[in-house]
Amino acid sequence: MQQLSENELSNIILGCAIEVHRQLGPGLLESAYQECLYYELIKAGLDVQKEKPMPIIYKDVKLDHGYRIDLLVNNKVVIEIKTVETFTDVHTAQVLTYLKLGNYKLGLLLNFYVTTLKNGIKRVIN
Repeated sequence: MQQLSENELSNIILGCAIEVHRQLGPGLLESAYQECLYYELIKAGLDVQKEKPMPIIYKDVKLDHGYRIDLLVNNKVVIEIKTVETFTDVHTAQVLTYLKLGNYKLGLLLNFYVTTLKNGIKRVIN
C-alpha cells in the first residue's frame, strides 16, 4: 500500500466524515459518530486505531492512560470528534497536545453538532 501524505489522508477522512454526517445528521453522541467514521475509514482501506492511549511522561512518572485519541489514521492524522455548540480554545489545545505527545503533524477537530459538516471542521497543525 502506498504511503499517503497527511493532506491526501485528510481529503479521504473529510469525505468519510461528510458521508457519516449526511447519513446521521447532527444530534447524536460523539461515540456514535466515532463508530460510524471508524467504519467508513476502514472501508476506505485506511489503517485506523480507535481510542488510542496516549501516555504522558511527567518527570520520572509515566502515566499510561493520560489521554485517548478518538481516531488515529495511518499513524499520521489525529481525529478528535466533538458534538458541541462551538469549538473552544480548549478543544484546539487538546488536539495540539495529542500532536505534540505523539509527534504527529496534522489533527482534525470534527464537530458533528452542525447543520453542514464543513462548518464543523478545524485543521490543527503541529
